[in-house]
Amino acid sequence: MPPLASGILLLFLVGYSTPLGHALGGALTDSFAGIVLAEVFVASPFLIIAARSAFASADPILEAVGSTLGHRPLELFFRVSVPIAWPAILPGLLLAWLRAFGEFGATVMVAYHPYSLPVYTYVAFGAQGLPAMLPVLLPTLIVALGVMILSGTLGSRRGGSEERASQALASRGLASLGERPAVLPADPARRPTSVRTESTTLALQLEKRLGSFHLSLAWSPHARRLAILGPSGSGKSLTLKLIAGIEPCDRGSIVVNGAELSGLDPARRAVAYVPQSYGLFPHLTVLEQLRFPVGAEPLSAKHWIGRLGLHGLEQRRPAALSLGQQQRVALARALVRPANLLLLDEPFSALDAPLRSRLRQELLALQEEIAAATVLVTHDPAEAALLADEILLLEEGRALQSGPTAEVFRRPVSERAARLLGAENAAEGTAAGPDCIAVGRGVTLAVAGPPLRSGERVGFSCSPARARIGAAGAYPGVVQSVTLSGIDRQVTVRLGDALIRLIDGHGSARPGDPCRVDIDPDSIQIWPLP
Repeated sequence: MPPLASGILLLFLVGYSTPLGHALGGALTDSFAGIVLAEVFVASPFLIIAARSAFASADPILEAVGSTLGHRPLELFFRVSVPIAWPAILPGLLLAWLRAFGEFGATVMVAYHPYSLPVYTYVAFGAQGLPAMLPVLLPTLIVALGVMILSGTLGSRRGGSEERASQALASRGLASLGERPAVLPADPARRPTSVRTESTTLALQLEKRLGSFHLSLAWSPHARRLAILGPSGSGKSLTLKLIAGIEPCDRGSIVVNGAELSGLDPARRAVAYVPQSYGLFPHLTVLEQLRFPVGAEPLSAKHWIGRLGLHGLEQRRPAALSLGQQQRVALARALVRPANLLLLDEPFSALDAPLRSRLRQELLALQEEIAAATVLVTHDPAEAALLADEILLLEEGRALQSGPTAEVFRRPVSERAARLLGAENAAEGTAAGPDCIAVGRGVTLAVAGPPLRSGERVGFSCSPARARIGAAGAYPGVVQSVTLSGIDRQVTVRLGDALIRLIDGHGSARPGDPCRVDIDPDSIQIWPLP
């Protein structure tokens, strides 16, 4: 609004003829208080715009994670959102204050005074001399110096911590990335009470629409190590958010240990959630992160700091941690509060291959230590196979298949499901018995798993790492092509009517050469053809 219009609006709100004006005896108009009121009102959009931008730029997942740690919305606003937004709000305060000095139209209307603050200051100086300027000059200098000092301090602290962290990571080499080995405590009796001993059951009936996307899922697994596997956009992360209560469910039920959770706030669900970005609060140190959850126990925090190799990092903020360390802190924070479910949203996606492999093994050991069920979201079949006893295959918001990991991998329900499970060498054949497949030209492959129906047309694939060329191989074939991949030689062999790719590390096979091939029966996936 133009300042003159703002002044008129203020008169309607606080003018001498309004109830508020009568109650205060006209003190808000025709006075110095009126000047201040008018100029603050007109300049306030500068602060509002800065604050709105600051809050909008904050990652919304931080408040979502905070809610799963037991905090209510108002607590999260003051403990998470305001501290994160405050550095951007401060300049807005300064701009609003500076803008207020120059306003004129609103001052004329509200204070009936033809002076803006600069003109008012000049007139006061002419009438009373330099001492009258101190109440104006001193606050100006103090605020300006305060902003400069605060900006410099925060910048140097952030830059120094990041530089020290970068130097430390570089000095340790790429292989370690600053990671410390996780060591189990020597005395199992000193385990924190948050390590639970009872088993966890889960049953889901979920319905959720987001625009044109529709998630419809029913899943009642029986294991405590679970994985949801699927491509990007299939609804994996949304499923975790529905379980945690971060996203409201349109309809359905979420039952954990016989208790219905769908009507509860995230703070009351006893569900720990680690998002893909880890959701660490940028203004808190590692130790403060672990003390943040409601009901966090000091003994539990101390345990997980030692268990996950975080000693010496307690006073660092997230910007001074490597990605692997951030992941450990996020896990520790989720575990210091007793929970029935631990939800992990692609926790290894941002890590390089060596570190990813190492942390997978550590999470595998962690799953054996805690009794809370883990639900892992991933698009990596190897990750799901290692860390889950039951798998749910999800695509476009629908379940393709679910069941025990070994059964799902061995018998996908379709070629699409097999591809999601990492199937390679997809080919077709005919069941020649309960445990063999005819692939043409007199070649019959032995397979393992549930018996097949003779005469049934099936699709199949095998792992390249579990097929090999050898003089005593069970199946005759012909080399079709050879490709160098690093130190390995990828060889494509024709077995009957099927093309099979395998790894021949130091062989000498050439295109057109006859060969013998062995394939591990357990490595062959089979699915029905339509």
